[in-house]
Amino acid sequence: MGQNSGVNNASNNRKYLVSATIDAFFLGIYNVCRFIGRVFKEVFVPPYEFKEIIKQCYDVGYRSLALVSLTGFITGIVFTKQSRPSLSEFGATSWLPSLIGIAIIRALAPLITALIAAGKVGSNIGAELGSMRVTEQIDAMEVSATNPFKFLVVSRVIATTLMVPLLVLYTGLVGMLGSYLNVNTNEATSFTAFFKDAFTSISFLDISASLIKAVVYGFTIGVTGCYQGYNATKGTAGVGRAANAAVVVSMFLVFLEEIIIVQVVNYIRPLL
Repeated sequence: MGQNSGVNNASNNRKYLVSATIDAFFLGIYNVCRFIGRVFKEVFVPPYEFKEIIKQCYDVGYRSLALVSLTGFITGIVFTKQSRPSLSEFGATSWLPSLIGIAIIRALAPLITALIAAGKVGSNIGAELGSMRVTEQIDAMEVSATNPFKFLVVSRVIATTLMVPLLVLYTGLVGMLGSYLNVNTNEATSFTAFFKDAFTSISFLDISASLIKAVVYGFTIGVTGCYQGYNATKGTAGVGRAANAAVVVSMFLVFLEEIIIVQVVNYIRPLL
């Protein structure tokens, strides 16, 4: 009897843990959806925090330029170096500028910029808002009749949504320049000929898709970082968890969105 009772208790505990995990999962989805809905609502409701939005745009955009420049430039050089031997085997090195243009514009520039932003901007937002939450600064703002959600969350989401597309364009330009230097060194291709060949295979759909990706990635990074930081708990340890979760979840969502958008674009491409 005692053994049967123990088995039944263990089985009931497992069922309870599974049920609690499922409940927590769907509750988390509900909270995220409500958070996103509140962001959209607060965007169109005055007052508008223009000064804070400009400040956040400066932090997200200008302060990321050095890292984005270095990463984009190196990516262009390395990808060109890695692609040349494969094309040389078929005597098709003249296709190198076109290959680089397709790779950077369609995929590398948006994805690399989003990952950099997720690591740098997302973690910074999560840690900043998390520290404000655990030190009760957000509660103090609510008591002082200030809307902390609009001031802290909406301004950061707008900044990431606006700045990531600009950073993507900049990364694409820098990556193409890095590739040009490598091609010019090895094949003595002129600047005009390189960019003419590079953009021969690039269509308006490719550029539009990259910008749409950038907007979606920027919004995702901003919302994820703000959600993790704004809902941080359990003291200073929660700040570290919020910053870590902001990076991990943002990167996961970026890859997931990349797959979905690529599938949609590939479906549309033959129709145009």
